[in-house]
Amino acid sequence: MDQLGQQLDHSDKIEEKVLVGKQKGMIVLITYFVLLVLAVLGFIWGINQDGNQAGSNLVIGLALAYIAFAWVFLLGLKVLKPQEALTLTLFGHYYGSLKGAGFYYVNPFAQAFNPAAQTKLGQSGDVSEQPSGASQDKEAISLNLNRQDKKISMKVMTLNNSKQKINDYLGNPVEIGVAVIWKVNDTAKAVFNVDNFKEYLSLQTDTALRNIIRQYPYDVNPRVPIDTSGDGEPDDGSLRGSSEIVAQRIKNEIQERVEFAGLEILEARITHLSYAPEIAAAMLQRQQASALIDARAMIVDGAVGMVDMALAKLEEESVVELDEERKAAMVSNLLVVLCGNNDVSPIVNSGSLY
Repeated sequence: MDQLGQQLDHSDKIEEKVLVGKQKGMIVLITYFVLLVLAVLGFIWGINQDGNQAGSNLVIGLALAYIAFAWVFLLGLKVLKPQEALTLTLFGHYYGSLKGAGFYYVNPFAQAFNPAAQTKLGQSGDVSEQPSGASQDKEAISLNLNRQDKKISMKVMTLNNSKQKINDYLGNPVEIGVAVIWKVNDTAKAVFNVDNFKEYLSLQTDTALRNIIRQYPYDVNPRVPIDTSGDGEPDDGSLRGSSEIVAQRIKNEIQERVEFAGLEILEARITHLSYAPEIAAAMLQRQQASALIDARAMIVDGAVGMVDMALAKLEEESVVELDEERKAAMVSNLLVVLCGNNDVSPIVNSGSLY
């Protein structure tokens, strides 16, 4: 990826050129209509002139030429809303970019260029709802007009790619989804360095996600030491326990891949994480077994401590003297009572202990 970016930078390096001093759209529009009125009046005046035939013909010709061709200058009028940009080309060459809200006037032969204008991804600000009801035709027309819009949004966008099934470090298939917060930082790179910067971002997000997820286990496995940080020492990193670190690595990975496309990754967050359905039941049983073992170990540790305390207390208070055989029997009975799952029904011995 770095080699590709270097080759592109050295072969055809394009730098963004923001056009300044072009907010003259209102002046041009007013001038056009003023001259249009003068042209109409001149045409009427020329027709009504009977004396100076040559002068009237010249005025009529200029008026007709202006009325017929002056509308071409209106093609240079561009209106941008806040957080919008427009990338322009002139006869196949990069002309410049307009950024920010305003009423602009540029070369009327300059054309807006945005190959990603019609691309619809699952992200905020880029999803069109299906028209329905009585307003279906109007919404369809509006949607068709929006598809022809070549403007580039400079707003912060949220990309929600579909969930992916990826094998983790241990080979277990997991389902994971991420939300990427991004925006266009360089309009020239976004439009000219890649064919479609929206599709490119979506593809690189999937690739970076797969590359990072396979370096982590889903959960910490003490029987398999894993080095997830790259320092050569086993650690307790996992997808479930180190989600913030994993998300940061995913963000950095995506940023490296889309840098030369003029995109800036602001944040990446894991929105969904689970085992794949085919192994979810088996993994749940393993988690339950692990939890049961941990609980049993805690119960046994507590029971041994209580038995030791009971024997020490009996010996300290000289309540009763027990030989080794009786101590073993007592320990056995106490462990049964303390470690059993069910309540114990004691049997009272009314006879002699010996």
